[in-house]
Amino acid sequence: MSKRDYYVVLGVSKTATQEEIKKAYRQQALRFHPDKNPGDPEAEEKFKEAAEAYEVLGNPDKRARYDQFGHAGVGSSSGFGSGMNIDDIFEHFGDIFGDLGFGGFSGGHSSSRRSRGSNIRIKVKLTLEEIAHGAKKKVKVRKDIPCSACAGTGAKDGTSYTTCPTCNGRGQVTRVMNTFLGRMQTTTACPTCNGQGRIIQEKCPVCHGTGVVRGEEVISINIPAGVEDGMQLSLNSQGNASRSGGLKGDLIVLIEEIEHPELIRDGKNLIYPLYLSIAQAAIGTQVEVPAVDGKIKIKVDPGTQPGKILRIRGKGLPDIHGYGRGDLLIYVNVWIPKNLSREEKRILEKLDESEEFKPKPPGRDKGFFERVKNFFE
Repeated sequence: MSKRDYYVVLGVSKTATQEEIKKAYRQQALRFHPDKNPGDPEAEEKFKEAAEAYEVLGNPDKRARYDQFGHAGVGSSSGFGSGMNIDDIFEHFGDIFGDLGFGGFSGGHSSSRRSRGSNIRIKVKLTLEEIAHGAKKKVKVRKDIPCSACAGTGAKDGTSYTTCPTCNGRGQVTRVMNTFLGRMQTTTACPTCNGQGRIIQEKCPVCHGTGVVRGEEVISINIPAGVEDGMQLSLNSQGNASRSGGLKGDLIVLIEEIEHPELIRDGKNLIYPLYLSIAQAAIGTQVEVPAVDGKIKIKVDPGTQPGKILRIRGKGLPDIHGYGRGDLLIYVNVWIPKNLSREEKRILEKLDESEEFKPKPPGRDKGFFERVKNFFE
């Protein structure tokens, strides 16, 4: 699935001021804040999506690049993207959350007091055909999963625990300090329960109080068309489970492109080196060339010169952000034989006497000089 337009995510127009963008983000953050939507993965995803949109639109330079080039203009500069998590958001935008009613200086994010499972990184190999059309992959992942015997609490039978008397189950304590800047409020994990909000009376005999066990899970991954080698996709909450019922980590999928035996990828475009004989280039011919959707028959005009590029529009790869499709570029090469028989040499020598076989370049061959220039760059 391609990313939504950042202006649509925040619900603002493309002419919105920076103050309007900040206000819109505050509203989205309040609406989908994890503390207001505990255990809701959809709300968590929208919370992250709003943060990613604000990280770009809230920065004038990144916003200008986004307005001109779309997602492609800020893909590598975004501080979040596929590896973002909620703690990153609170670290970057703590000043915005500070007065939303969730606590003081730190933003009061109650989920930050809970431990978070680690991310898992895997590689998925894709053929060019799968990249062209998108793919659905099922992978078996070995990871930490919640213990079924204690429902992930770490306590025997899931009930052998009490509420922490220090934090009253909140998992965090708040302190107010007087500084030269005024009164400063800070929130930290409760030292008594280590941020869990409960005290285990008797540990679960299966997971030994951790709340997790090792297991396997089959995960379906929908890979959008147009992905590139080295690109990372993130599946939220599909990583390792956290100890004692915290947030799950993410599954990070690294795309690895399998080299095509005939086609060469150049962004959205595909390149095919076509070799013709001297006779085919001189008198013209019809040939079949490979494409991601099967063979394509093309016509080669008489007198086609080596180095000529034939373009078939729309037969390349789709743009992952939906900005059209690339082309198939056929690079013409003329095959010069190295070993000739006496009869073949005699025929060519005879042809060489013809005026039509003598080189007659049309003035300065700009295409040739451009190729030479690119070769040495």
